[in-house]
Amino acid sequence: MADTIEKNVTRGGQFLVKETKCEDIFTPEDFSEEQLMMRDSVKEFVDKELWAHKDRFEKKDYAYTESSMRKAGELGLLGVAVPEEYGGLGMGFVSTMLVCDYISGATGSFSTAFGAHTGIGTMPITLYGSEEQKKKYVPKLASGEWFGAYCLTEPGAGSDANSGKTKAVLSEDGKSYSITGQKMWISNAGFCSVFIVFARIGDDKNITGFIVENDPSNGISMNEEEHKLGIRASSTRQVFFNDTKVPVEYMLSERGNGFKIAMNALNVGRIKLAAACLDAQRRVTSNAVKYANERIQFNTAISSFGAIRSKLAEMATNAYAGESASYRAAKDIEDRIAAREAEGTTHQEAELKGVEEYAIECSILKVAVSEDVQSCADEGIQIFGGMGFSEDTPMESAWRDARIARIYEGTNEINRMLSVGMLIKKAMKGHVDLLGPAMKVQEELMGIPSFDTPDFSELFAEEKGIIANLKKVFLMVAGSAVQKYGPDLDSHQQLLMAASDILIEIYMAESTILRTEKLAKNQGEAKVQEQIAMAKLYLYKAVDIVNSRGKEGIISFAEGDEQRMMLMGLKRFTKYTNNPNVVALREVITSKLVAENEYCF
Repeated sequence: MADTIEKNVTRGGQFLVKETKCEDIFTPEDFSEEQLMMRDSVKEFVDKELWAHKDRFEKKDYAYTESSMRKAGELGLLGVAVPEEYGGLGMGFVSTMLVCDYISGATGSFSTAFGAHTGIGTMPITLYGSEEQKKKYVPKLASGEWFGAYCLTEPGAGSDANSGKTKAVLSEDGKSYSITGQKMWISNAGFCSVFIVFARIGDDKNITGFIVENDPSNGISMNEEEHKLGIRASSTRQVFFNDTKVPVEYMLSERGNGFKIAMNALNVGRIKLAAACLDAQRRVTSNAVKYANERIQFNTAISSFGAIRSKLAEMATNAYAGESASYRAAKDIEDRIAAREAEGTTHQEAELKGVEEYAIECSILKVAVSEDVQSCADEGIQIFGGMGFSEDTPMESAWRDARIARIYEGTNEINRMLSVGMLIKKAMKGHVDLLGPAMKVQEELMGIPSFDTPDFSELFAEEKGIIANLKKVFLMVAGSAVQKYGPDLDSHQQLLMAASDILIEIYMAESTILRTEKLAKNQGEAKVQEQIAMAKLYLYKAVDIVNSRGKEGIISFAEGDEQRMMLMGLKRFTKYTNNPNVVALREVITSKLVAENEYCF
């Protein structure tokens, strides 16, 4: 049965060495009727309960965040990922992404509370808890009767999550642990009912997870709310445990398994964070378009000015690319989970392994979409001009809220290095064949290039060829770097960062091209000219990034003839036969946005 999984579901990271057909990816246009109804009900909740009261979140109304979460619980939105036997809706991974996407766009305060509760606050119990633990806690968390929080970060343990100093000491009678330590930046701490707490037992190499109810009489205290740049009404506090007693039966999973729990929770958190940044981009773009259409300067709407039109096109293109890649990966994960369950694997194990398989894609998405939402909000402020800097318009809060996305769920720097590191480890284990394709690229570099003019008559024929060449750039740079540095590659962080940017652009650009190709086949090219323009525009910019980062990487480790050969290869692999007219592409995109007066893709 394992072979069936290999044939039917592309493994994580294999996008780099396998050609994917557009028919084989899931896109937002493939949502079922049930999913569309769920999306619409979420949008109704957001517009009525969150967007209409946005000022309350900006004024640090923590109580309103809590009451909004309870309303979401009443609607079943906190339990979409929870199996039905524990009081949830038991929806598939794509549907949980969809809810996370559309519930998160109005305010980062609610988005953070929702993500912290449904993800790292509930999921560790759902996926790692004993039957007794799940029956006791998960139904209350799924309904919103209780809220969860996740205590991992400490003053001396941020990105180095396994270095925490919080201690768990077993009592003499062996019936409970005493937890003592300090945790910081704990989302939902101010109104949570239960914590997932990570602590070290003795001199264990790895930390251990515990389920700890929030009982102040049991040695639990907190600082006041942190005052933050953004997500202002998201409860964020330091939490102190002083000889807090926890029965041994509330250890989560096994002793020393906490680091694994933390890492797997972060894998899910990363792709869900990408989803949480999507509707924010749609809303910012729509608000920017509306303002640009209404704002008159020099006797004309500023939406007619090329400088503004360029910004709108880029904002919409990045949002479209983020959607394309996020839902592609979500369906791959869902399919992998289904294949594992078909083998007889438990739902817990299937979901864990399904997400873990695509950890590379999760890190890629976390980085790409979190940076795009920041750029989108920044350009939104610019389009609003002086008004964008005012709290009276939604742009400045969107910009402030976006900033945290590049920090939590693992900083973007950590995720960049992880994406390449995990890919190399997969290759070492034989899960992804990088060596064979890398050797072919080396042979191609030594050979004489073809001067034949390919047939580019089909839609995206040239673009697909370019994506194939961008993959060769990654294999050339990363393959040579591994040969040169071996296990020491981890210490060359700037090189890893450059390689990661190449990897990210390949996945994002390919996902956008494939989504649009599928759309064109289903609806006809004439009806999707704007999406075609966005796919081509995104790829053009991706090629520039790959060229720049590839050059930086090559020059950092190669010299003499090797460097010259690789730079020639880079030039060959990033060359268009027919350069796209990016100004014209932006015009196609913006004309549609301006006419529809919103993000409409």
